[in-house]
Amino acid sequence: MDMGIEGKRALVLASSRGLGLGIAEALAREGAKVMLCGRSGERLRAACEAINGRGGGQAVFATVDLSDPKCAAALFEAATEKLGGVDILVNNTGGPPPGPITGFDTQTWRAQFDAMVLRIFEITNLCLPAMREAGWGRVLSVGSSGVQQPIPNMGMSNTVRSALVGWTKTLAAEVAGDGVTVNMLLPGRIHTQRTDELNAAAAKRQNKTVEEIAEASRAAIPAGRYGRVEEFADVAAFLCGAPSSYVTGSMIRCDGGAIRGV
Repeated sequence: MDMGIEGKRALVLASSRGLGLGIAEALAREGAKVMLCGRSGERLRAACEAINGRGGGQAVFATVDLSDPKCAAALFEAATEKLGGVDILVNNTGGPPPGPITGFDTQTWRAQFDAMVLRIFEITNLCLPAMREAGWGRVLSVGSSGVQQPIPNMGMSNTVRSALVGWTKTLAAEVAGDGVTVNMLLPGRIHTQRTDELNAAAAKRQNKTVEEIAEASRAAIPAGRYGRVEEFADVAAFLCGAPSSYVTGSMIRCDGGAIRGV
């Protein structure tokens, strides 16, 4: 399927590794010009070199920290300079530390909310005017299956990411008439470095091996396995493409059937 985004300009947040990088690679394969961003300039440079070496779309990068209050303005300026604007915005952030919901102090809550929610609001608000004027735009936020079925020991993630649910639905209705879609994509257990880190933490907490934790996790998924980054990224590319123009205000799960609710 032709996603119809050749030459489109895409900004993908937190894309030096994991799901963000996978989405950036998928968009570039479709011919988009992509800006990667994150804290590690070394990883970003290597990722861009790999994408550019494969042909298709081009990749550039900007080194930013989403916890920085000045990040949104700096990132938008960099995207304007290096891409010439933003047609596709993929809102992705790193995950907060695991733990029970009662285990975090106020300072940690504020810091994570700023980095995972407020920065997304700010960056989106900067990108939207040009999308609306052009009559075409895509805003896709990567959430978590925890916003629909809370994940044990991921209290902060379940809570903070849930703020994006109401925001997405509200914003989608406000900009749909301008040709801009706004959706959320919810990953289940997609195998990334973050997945391995969480499994290691769970193994230590439960006095089990990492493989025991991983085996139990896979057994709880109807598909019987973890998802691949490429599978998740292909769904994201569809939601960022032309064929999805009538899909907006939606939460789409990519979880192998793990969420049992309807």
